[in-house]
Amino acid sequence: MTTKWNSSGLIKPRIKSRKALRVLSGEEYSLLHAADFRHRVEHEILPALWAGKVVVADRFLFTGLARDVARGLDLDWVLKLYQPLLWPDMVFYFSVSAATSGRRVSATRMPNFYEAGQDVTKVDDPVESYVQFIGRVIREYESLALIFNFITVDAEQSINDQHRRLRELFRERQRLPWQKWNVDAVAEWLSLTPSAARR
Repeated sequence: MTTKWNSSGLIKPRIKSRKALRVLSGEEYSLLHAADFRHRVEHEILPALWAGKVVVADRFLFTGLARDVARGLDLDWVLKLYQPLLWPDMVFYFSVSAATSGRRVSATRMPNFYEAGQDVTKVDDPVESYVQFIGRVIREYESLALIFNFITVDAEQSINDQHRRLRELFRERQRLPWQKWNVDAVAEWLSLTPSAARR
């Protein structure tokens, strides 16, 4: 199964309405996205894993960590929002420069207020703000990539080259059984959400 960032049917409408009003503080932005993530983990990701499925996540908790710290929040504070932490077997990090990211995004659309980080940069031009803000986010991703041993893909390459490399890396990577990574986290999760154990 696949799951995308900020896609919980319960939480996404709340996030969308608050973003439209441009009234989210950094803390509220973080809390709402953590709630969205937690809801998807409990109602989509864990049930799929328990059913023996492979889950492919278009961004995982590391997106929240990178963006929230780039907004000036403390990493330890943000990590606590996502506890108990579930660690994926593999994390592919598509490394790209802020300039390239800005060109790719602005080629098809205008970045929205929070995506552009205008709440942080206070820059009126969304594209200029995006490049500034995404530079901060990339620095956080680079740190997380070192700490959590991400598999890095050079995203400056063409899509075909990236796809080919991704397939090679996936085949090469020795996967650890999911249970070894997460047995403690799942036990903690079940203790906090008894309803999950009955599903």
